[in-house]
This record gives sequence, C-alpha cells and structure tokens, in this order.
Amino acid sequence: MLKNQNLFLFDMDGTLYLGSQLYEFTKELLTTIKAKGKRYLFMTNNSSKSVADYVKKLEKLGIEATEDDFITSSQATAYYLKLHHANDRLYVCGTNSLKEELRKHGFVITEELDEVDCIVMGFDTELTFKKLEDVSKLLLTREKIPYIATNPDYVCPTEFGSVPDCGSVCDMIYNATKKRPIVIGKPEALMPELAMQQHGYTKEETTVIGDRIYTDIKSGLKAGINTILVLSGETTQEILDASEDKPHMVLQDAGEMISML
Repeated sequence: MLKNQNLFLFDMDGTLYLGSQLYEFTKELLTTIKAKGKRYLFMTNNSSKSVADYVKKLEKLGIEATEDDFITSSQATAYYLKLHHANDRLYVCGTNSLKEELRKHGFVITEELDEVDCIVMGFDTELTFKKLEDVSKLLLTREKIPYIATNPDYVCPTEFGSVPDCGSVCDMIYNATKKRPIVIGKPEALMPELAMQQHGYTKEETTVIGDRIYTDIKSGLKAGINTILVLSGETTQEILDASEDKPHMVLQDAGEMISML
C-alpha cells in the first residue's frame, strides 16, 4: 500500500519523537522516504512554536529541515484568518513564537482590549492568569467577537507524561464563559488539504501518520486520505478498540513503515 503513496504527513510528538527524545527509527525512515523519491511533511497541531523554531528543534534532534517541510496549526490558523478576518486586530492567548508567526503573515497583535477584533487561542506554554482573565472578559463583554483556537488537543506528550494543551485551556474558558472557539487544526481537514494543495499531491497518493485518533487520524479521514495510526504515543489498543473512527492501518510505531516502502 505505501509503495503507491508519495506524500507522507507526519505528526511529530509521539510519532517521530517524544518531547526531546528522537525515536531510534526516525532518521532511517525519513532518509528512506527521500531515497524513494517521495515527499514528507511535518504536520503538527502544536502552536507553541513557530515554523522557524521547529526547524531549530529538529536540528537539535539531528534532523535537517527547512520551513517548507512543515504544515502547522499556526500556519493553518493564519490561512483561515486571512480568509475571514484579514484586517482584524488580534488578541493572542499564546506564546511569543505564535505571535511572531501571525505577525509574519501581516496581522496586528494587541493587548489593548478595546482595540481587539478577534481572539486567537493557542497552546500557550507562557500562559498567565491575566491572559485567561482577558479572554474571559472579551468573550463576556463582546457577545459576537470571533474566537479561534489553533487546535483542540487536551494534552501534549512529554518524556514524563502529559501537560495541558490548547483544548484543556479552551475548556477552562468554556467553564467561565460558556463560549466555544472555532477550531482550525487537526481533526479538521484544512491542514492536510493545504499540504496537498501547496505541494501538488492528490488524495489518492497522500497518507497521514499520527498517534492520536481524535486529531491525526480524524483529520485524514475528513480529508479523504489514507491514515496510519501508530501506538508509540497517546493512543492505546484499548482507546483504538473503543473508537468509532478507525485508521486504515495500525502500527506499533512509524519505524515499521521502512520495510513497507
């Protein structure tokens, strides 16, 4: 099956590495894909880092990459904002890295609440109570203010377990305001669709590989492309058995792809 596939969209954390620990098969897998004349992209929901920061992270892990090798929820969010909120001034509950990514796409970021036209919520590793208070105030005092979240993930995997991700913070905000955001990243189809559009591949030759059913696999299913679930991250066999969404293939880890290519 994989021999007919030409574009591989890899989730990162839990699929190619865990926290700051590269899986032992990752370098060989990526080298094999290139040697076969195929293309891979890193497709991540993690909006705490800009694309430039991800290039540096992979470099530290020993993986050469350029900004063209990525499709991130930050990029997809910027794409959505350009379509629907091109001239809006943004309040960003996210990292400085996310803010810089959005500024690079031409958006104005402000912390002056009376100037805000739209709220963007990301995976904020620099979260403060003031940001939570600001978002709550905007949602409760500005009834129709647009509210966008980069991704719905509840947790982000680390070497020691998990930490709260964007979806968990969105739940906190919901408990305070009863408001839910429009979600841009996986499990929506926009990221794989952008990847295929930007790099010139069809649905029939594209595969998404990830460790989460409710984000990675579901985005692939919604986009109508091939999906591979790896059990090297968040999803266990028990979670898979209980899920209504089923991947096209299940592997213990992405390293098993090497012999299939």
